[in-house]
Amino acid sequence: MTDPGTPPVIGVIGGSGVYDIDGLSNTEWRAVPSSFGEPSDELLFGEIDGQQIVFLPRHGRGHRIPPSELNFLANIDALKRAGVTEIISVSACGSFQEKLAPGTFVIVAQFVDRTYLRPRSFFSTGLVVHVSLAHPVCSRLGDALENSAKENDIPYVRGGTYLAIEGPQFSTLAESEMYQRWQCDVIGMTNMPEARLAREAEICYASVAMVTDYDCWHPDHDHVSVDSVIKVLLENADKARQLVCHVVPGLNGRSNSCPQGCHTALDHALITAPEARDPALIKKLDAIAGRVLKSSGD
Repeated sequence: MTDPGTPPVIGVIGGSGVYDIDGLSNTEWRAVPSSFGEPSDELLFGEIDGQQIVFLPRHGRGHRIPPSELNFLANIDALKRAGVTEIISVSACGSFQEKLAPGTFVIVAQFVDRTYLRPRSFFSTGLVVHVSLAHPVCSRLGDALENSAKENDIPYVRGGTYLAIEGPQFSTLAESEMYQRWQCDVIGMTNMPEARLAREAEICYASVAMVTDYDCWHPDHDHVSVDSVIKVLLENADKARQLVCHVVPGLNGRSNSCPQGCHTALDHALITAPEARDPALIKKLDAIAGRVLKSSGD
């Protein structure tokens, strides 16, 4: 839980093309150990107009790590250990909607998770936990992102469903057409289980999905060149850095824990009786769940 009066620390997870953030002061790259292995990279600590920020390049600097090999557990655990209270995730995506043209930023509202190789939870046998994911993103962060997109003339759409696939291959045409019939809006490979884990870690989470191209459902898909996709990717990355630098200072006014309940997601989620809990797992979860485990006597 983020107690009343606790200053926010904004975590930013950068996706394809976003490997650093301009305009930070008092910067330092720092290794943050995790109980769940190695994060994607060191964390960049800094400030924007006095607001603390911690940046993590999701794929590592130089884009070393493919989606299925990302250590999502370690990434979120390291951010939690760094004091992060809210996360803004930025990532490249494909579009299922004609209106969501390349260059559009989608402030995501919902997710459909089609991944299958990745651990989806910090919790396992010895400590069973069920958190609510009905509303997986923080509307307060979404409001701030929408306002910043407006003020910076960044083309955006508020709301929409992000379809997460395992990758690293893109979808078949049959899959793409099926996902479109499901009324999904964009497709990517990294926002799940990231959003799930942020909720378990009691961190507010919002996702900005940056459209680089139409998925293969589109009749003109085969006419899209790699050069054009990379051009849009780089333009999106510049706008993403602009968006982050604008939105972060405005998030320093929070005086209480998240009214949506992101910071208290574990309050009624622990099922395992205290005497049946695994001490080794409890030790690993000191950052993620230490607040509720201490209050229950562990």
